[in-house]
Amino acid sequence: MTAVADIPPEGRAAVRRKLPLHVLMLGGFVLGLAAGLLVYAAPGEPAWVDWVTTYVTGPIGQIFLRLLFMLVLPLLFAALATGVAEMGDVAALGRTGWRTLAFTLVVSAIAVVIGLVFVNVFQPGAGVDPITRDALLAEGRSGAAGIVESAPESIGGPEFFLEMIPRNIVQAAADNQILAVIVFALFFGIGLVIAKGPAVDQLKQTLDGLLQVVMALLGIVIRLAPIAVAALMFNLAAVFGWDLLEKLAAYVAVALGAMAVHMFVVYPLLVKFVGGMSPVAFFRGVQPAIVVAFSTASSNATLPTALEVAETRLNLPGRISRFVLTVGATANQNGTALFEGVTVLFLAQVFNVELSLGQQLMVMLVCILGGIGTAGVPAGSLPVVALILGMVRVPPEAIALILGVDRLLDMCRTTLNVTGDLVAATVVSRGEPRDAAAPALPSSIVDGGHRSVV
Repeated sequence: MTAVADIPPEGRAAVRRKLPLHVLMLGGFVLGLAAGLLVYAAPGEPAWVDWVTTYVTGPIGQIFLRLLFMLVLPLLFAALATGVAEMGDVAALGRTGWRTLAFTLVVSAIAVVIGLVFVNVFQPGAGVDPITRDALLAEGRSGAAGIVESAPESIGGPEFFLEMIPRNIVQAAADNQILAVIVFALFFGIGLVIAKGPAVDQLKQTLDGLLQVVMALLGIVIRLAPIAVAALMFNLAAVFGWDLLEKLAAYVAVALGAMAVHMFVVYPLLVKFVGGMSPVAFFRGVQPAIVVAFSTASSNATLPTALEVAETRLNLPGRISRFVLTVGATANQNGTALFEGVTVLFLAQVFNVELSLGQQLMVMLVCILGGIGTAGVPAGSLPVVALILGMVRVPPEAIALILGVDRLLDMCRTTLNVTGDLVAATVVSRGEPRDAAAPALPSSIVDGGHRSVV
């Protein structure tokens, strides 16, 4: 029998590469949870626990969260600006572009409302012991001090809406005024649509390059997640104990229930009454894209399959479906917006942070816009979730509660995103003639994944 030490370094590296990231994250989740529960069950509090949480697990979790916060502003700006710029061709496509934009905003709003209703009705995060909750809340505030300090106390009145328009975008970014940065990114994207010329095209390429760099860095940060998850889960489990598992199970059930309603109630109604297609025929046709989306948890990786499904199985006009699906892979993130809303309100309930109706509307607005600015890659919504948590004064460390189950929810919300893109293509294509000869797919899309239908 060959010992591990006898395996050459390149062989051991190959073995390590066989473990997917989500498996490593689950392992970190289980390890941190088990260690924390052992500490929680121990009589008294061992002396070494305070040292470990102060000098080891605490800093590790803070570093991970700070890296996420470091990337979230350039990610939101680049993704929003380029997402709006891709709709540029709204001017060229006229009615198609505006219908796509209207569908994205309205259906994303419906998705977030469904999520918020589910969380408010079922209260999956309520009932945590006040003493332990307050202790962790006080401990966790340091993770997003700048965001918490700059978060608005309430919503409503002209002041709130005036604050959304920054006097100085650099100062707004420095003060973590996220809504102001989002509004500036949207206006910047509109400027990219209106302005024409070689310099503008070059700027678009630069922004696209910035987005690719930030997404690459985000991928590196997410690869540190297994270690951070173990550290954060140890801290949380040592405080919350077994109650943590109950709340987590309730959260997963509520999130999946809200996604199921949007998938199997809202989408069929839209396909039937707005798109003019049989829901049965639609879901039968989009099965290949659903399979790829669920297995990869990436809207970008599913785009080539979705494009082929739209043209060959749904028989949609190529010029319409290609525009809608390409833009939708970045901008039409219904499942992501729903997930972000459910997660933020669930964690607010866990930490007894009461959000008024106005504050929930603020969360809804940021989730809709954040869905446009979310990278279409696995775990791409985590920076936005951590950011919103800081805005509503929930410790961002609380995100560790959901990281262990995020892969399942990521697969489900990606499926919802991709299906929503195909619903949008069906709705926008209604009444449009099919192209006599569709042009070839852009090389950037073909290179991004396989075009075969599975």
